[in-house]
Amino acid sequence: MDRQYEPTKVELKWQKRWADNDTFKTADPSDKKKFYCLEMFPYPSGNIHMGHVRNYAIGDVIARYKRMRGFDVLHPMGWDAFGMPAENAAIKSGSHPAKWTYQNIDHMKVQLNRLGLSYDWDRECATCSPEYYRWNQWFFIKMYERGIAYRKSSFVNWCSSCVTVLANEQVIDGGCWRCDTQVVQKELDQWFFKITDYTEALLEGCDTLSGWPDHVVAMQKNWIGKSDGLECDFLLDTGDTLRIFTTRADTLFGVTYMALAPTHPLADKLVEDKAALQSVKELYGDAERKVGHFTGHYATNPVNNEKVPVYVANFVLMEYGTGAIMSVPAHDQRDFEFAKEYGLPIRRVILPFGTDEKGVPDPMTEAMEEYGVMTDSDKYTGLPCAEGQIEVAKDIEARGLGKRVINYKLRDWGISRQRYWGTPIPMVYCDSCGVVPVKEEDLPVLLPEDIKLTSTGDSPLKDASFTDTTCPKCGGKARRETDTMDTFVDSSWYFLRYCIEKGEIDLTSEESKARIARWMPVDQYIGGVEHAVLHLLYSRFFTRVLRDLGLTEASEPFTNLLTQGMVTKETYKCPTDGWLLPEEADDGKCSKCGSPVDIGRIEKMSKSKKNVIDPGKLINRYGADTARLFSLFAAPPERDLEWSDSGVEGAYKFLNKLWNIVMECKSFTATVPSNYLSNNFVSIDMIPENSLTRKVHQTIKKVTKDIEKDFHFNTAIAAMMELANELSSYRNEFAHKPGLELPDPKYDFKLIWTPARFALETIVILLAPFSPHIAEELWENLGHKQSLLDVKWPEWDESKAAEDEVELVVQINGKVRDKTLIPAGLPDDEIKQKALALDKIVAATEGKDIRKTFVIKGRLVNIVL
Repeated sequence: MDRQYEPTKVELKWQKRWADNDTFKTADPSDKKKFYCLEMFPYPSGNIHMGHVRNYAIGDVIARYKRMRGFDVLHPMGWDAFGMPAENAAIKSGSHPAKWTYQNIDHMKVQLNRLGLSYDWDRECATCSPEYYRWNQWFFIKMYERGIAYRKSSFVNWCSSCVTVLANEQVIDGGCWRCDTQVVQKELDQWFFKITDYTEALLEGCDTLSGWPDHVVAMQKNWIGKSDGLECDFLLDTGDTLRIFTTRADTLFGVTYMALAPTHPLADKLVEDKAALQSVKELYGDAERKVGHFTGHYATNPVNNEKVPVYVANFVLMEYGTGAIMSVPAHDQRDFEFAKEYGLPIRRVILPFGTDEKGVPDPMTEAMEEYGVMTDSDKYTGLPCAEGQIEVAKDIEARGLGKRVINYKLRDWGISRQRYWGTPIPMVYCDSCGVVPVKEEDLPVLLPEDIKLTSTGDSPLKDASFTDTTCPKCGGKARRETDTMDTFVDSSWYFLRYCIEKGEIDLTSEESKARIARWMPVDQYIGGVEHAVLHLLYSRFFTRVLRDLGLTEASEPFTNLLTQGMVTKETYKCPTDGWLLPEEADDGKCSKCGSPVDIGRIEKMSKSKKNVIDPGKLINRYGADTARLFSLFAAPPERDLEWSDSGVEGAYKFLNKLWNIVMECKSFTATVPSNYLSNNFVSIDMIPENSLTRKVHQTIKKVTKDIEKDFHFNTAIAAMMELANELSSYRNEFAHKPGLELPDPKYDFKLIWTPARFALETIVILLAPFSPHIAEELWENLGHKQSLLDVKWPEWDESKAAEDEVELVVQINGKVRDKTLIPAGLPDDEIKQKALALDKIVAATEGKDIRKTFVIKGRLVNIVL
């Protein structure tokens, strides 16, 4: 054995060699087929976590594998660098957000490189750099010119502590995701992107996303929320007409009250108590709290002429439908809860299929939202809901009281944020000219560097040194917009930026368009399912807008999508000291006070609950290859990965085992000379056949198919472990195995090519995408000078992968009674004969009638008596 496996030494050696040789630099242009592999870029928080390790290891396996399959691979990395965390950290430390951000980027880049990830750093970008956000501003101006970017007054989620607008997904249980401050609704002038112009295109595009997980496509469709329904007029006692939208015309006879959005044009007219109206507005859109106010007015139901009270309610949205709803508490849970709160009638007009009034609970304890049969609905009584919806809608249309329409839940994207650390919106306000975009030649509008952030959260952009400017149209005095863009804008097009090398760019140049056309769309996108709605939807919207601007030919940004599961671990809590890190809870006792530790449930790793594993410590102890291998082996990528210390040890032991096998046995076989190599790998026809050869071909087939189909790396790694076990059993026989003698004309001696050598080289090649450092080192120790990235991925021979014998399991009435080996590929009739001839089966069936005999996949026989 040459030496012990030293992960750190091996990994630093190969990382330096890769960097010195620009190994991962993208070939552009090239005649090879392209493959664009991309993981969602990280926020530069300062340290990578195990979720990053898993995400980026998955992407790296795919990128390396595709390169070995002959593709030109684009595999870039960058930084989603704008956002409130940097601003908050700057306030706390007294430093500038840029300094904090770039320090973190430098540190995290070192950590990512320590994992041996095959990134082309010549494509690196940070969204907080003026070179990048200049294009955010250019896109904004182009959208403004096309009417896609516009400004209006709107109610928004407002955190008084952070002094900024929050997106809906940033409101958790009614509180701010950052500071838990109760979120209120505030009316502000906001900038919007008119994503609704692309609603139908985005919905239709969902049907083309065959490479996406079905549940993610469903989430996209549900967020867009297309619904066929009826717009119907209710006459108010003021003489006004209140038009509502409903998808359930079959429940019109169950209306017991009407509800308006507090921002509805009629709300101010109908509600005399303005303070009450304002209190409802402040909770506008809050799904958890349902509050309302009776307007004092009534509306007439067009199907039965019944007068029902009209309320304003915070849960009714002006942005969906008409901003008014007919409320049917018996058949809508939201309406039911409001009716119970305000003592309003609940009238059942739908019965479950196959029941009557006696078969349902009274009073109702919850709404019955399922379809059934109409009841107490005049001439429609007895109709199934689906049929009743059509008939009621047709009658409403015939009377001129409404029409059938299509509506969407999708609302325009509010991009304004009241903070400093983001892209300045490139608009100015002039008393003479109104709202005017900045001239393109004056972009970017730079964030001022000489700023002072305060704990009040007030944006320093409101300072006159930034706001005071001249009007681009008339040259007079004007003021700049002080809102900055939502960071979702930054992440909605970064994948196009990667198509061009780092540095100053012009996306409108023909060269840039050619680069984008070569690489887009992304062939494989990888990231967490928590981004399955908004980030992906906004990216799809942005790609279509940039297509219409002539910058890309793609309509969809990502051909294939993999959403990996979370990394989870049990929590540890001390009654005295609270949450503990895993290393603080050794032997079930708190290392701080000695108290017994409560072991909690398995949850997502989080800093708040301290159930985290530091990747740096893991790598220092076991090496990056072990960290990668464990994260890939512990679970299929789409499922949550439960942390296991023993699993890490197992991955480390496997790599040590393989190291020892290669180091001990490499001298027993010689390297095949270059004149006998075929495509950098020995021809399979040259390998003598035996059981080890068969196992090698089976392993190639298994690993290749597991990577190609659903990225089941765990089973691919398991197959390599099996091959290592078989190799280990050959260890003492290598020198005595029959080989193929190959004359070397240059040196005039013979080299022996054995099945063992074939197995050694194959397993190292197969391991390369998963644990690349140790694979490169072993490959070099086997006598090769070229990098494994330049070695062709091995092919298998189906005939050599086939088993000579298979195990046959024989059951009687479903219970296993015997097992035997039979030749592979026998016809079913012969398999039956062999099964029935077994001694145990003869004894068990003697004197009994055999009703049927089933042969299943040539490996199982079930005899039914």
